[in-house]
Amino acid sequence: MSRILNWEELSQASTWQLKKCCNDEQVAFMITVSVYSVLILVLWRTFILKPFKLITVFLHELSHALACVLTCGSVEGIEVHSDEGGVTNTRGGLYWCILPAGYLGSSFWGMIFILASTNLLSTKIVAALFIAALFLVLFIARNWSLGGLCVGMYIFSYTASSSRSSSS
Repeated sequence: MSRILNWEELSQASTWQLKKCCNDEQVAFMITVSVYSVLILVLWRTFILKPFKLITVFLHELSHALACVLTCGSVEGIEVHSDEGGVTNTRGGLYWCILPAGYLGSSFWGMIFILASTNLLSTKIVAALFIAALFLVLFIARNWSLGGLCVGMYIFSYTASSSRSSSS
């Protein structure tokens, strides 16, 4: 026969604690991720995050282009539009590899940036490769949004690196 617990018995039975759950570094990490998540949700439809969204679109389209080249195709052009849309014009290649490469590539690039942020040297290497990729794209950009994004990222990285070096 089953017994129904009253509220007092239930609250005493469910009292528990996570002992030694997280050290200070893990708690700081969880708080940081939570704060960033809330900030992103609050600022999502503002102009502040627009450059980051356009970079994501650029990496998405770049992934399509890389998949095309890796499957023996050719890239006719990459466009990133200011309305956060984009298109990669390709010729040849394996379309069943090229089509999913945008989303898979965006996730891959995000993973690379997160893993690179754990070490100062790897951060500098990935930043240099990213700036080199933007420099290359600046010359093949077919629209002003993508060219403006590249120039804006150069200015941002230059000011960020010069402010960091002057503060140390």
